[in-house]
Amino acid sequence: MRPAIRAAVPAVALALAVAACSTQPPAERPARGSATSPGGAAATPGTPGTGDAAAPTLRAVLTTPTDIDLSWRRGASGALGHVLEFATEEAGPYTVLQYLPPDVTAYRHPDLMPRTTFFYRLRTFDGPASAPVDVSLPPGEPTTEDQESGHDWLPPRRDPGRSAPGRPIRSGGAAAPSGLKAAVKHANGIHFSWTDHASDEEGFLLEARPRGGSAYAPVAVLDPDINSCGLITLPTEKRASYRVRAFTYGARSNVPRLTTGEPAADER
Repeated sequence: MRPAIRAAVPAVALALAVAACSTQPPAERPARGSATSPGGAAATPGTPGTGDAAAPTLRAVLTTPTDIDLSWRRGASGALGHVLEFATEEAGPYTVLQYLPPDVTAYRHPDLMPRTTFFYRLRTFDGPASAPVDVSLPPGEPTTEDQESGHDWLPPRRDPGRSAPGRPIRSGGAAAPSGLKAAVKHANGIHFSWTDHASDEEGFLLEARPRGGSAYAPVAVLDPDINSCGLITLPTEKRASYRVRAFTYGARSNVPRLTTGEPAADER
């Protein structure tokens, strides 16, 4: 799994690479968790933020002075995935580390700032997805002509002509995006467009399943009401199946708190 959903316009704090579909989910005040002293081995899970069995239980362990390992037990919601976030203040703002498929239950947050307190939370997400489309890109890297032609097709956009009367996410398939199209722009670029049928989505996830892969995973996140965007692919995504999901957030975990220590002298 890549370390993060890719960057776009506007850029997200979590982004590590080169894509055009992204946004940062809205920050909200987290539930109160329990603390450990600096250098402690593990953060006490605390009380789930939603107070119900659907909430995932999140655990954080300081495995080295500057590496934190996170793991969780899925709640009873049956959600289609989780979004993992961190902050250096309990009240936020929170920054996304990763949108994760449901079978992923661990994550390492490495090389952190010494003597700094970190707060973590996990939120479920759910919502209906479009029918998939298969894409095969030609071999090679973008040419000089590709680069000089500009990337007007990359930024996420809303086209009123591709917005249908809205349905709530809870209505299921009726709120799923439809008519997903993938236009190959060059050897590493795809432009996606679809019709938005949801009325209350908190965003869209572009998901990919590499050729021969067994599961879809989020590769980009978009604002509500968006119905087109471009993607600069990674090598594994040049031959892949893609779909887009309208989503809302659900149950929220407890908020573990950990304080990093002092790195060893040979690591400074």
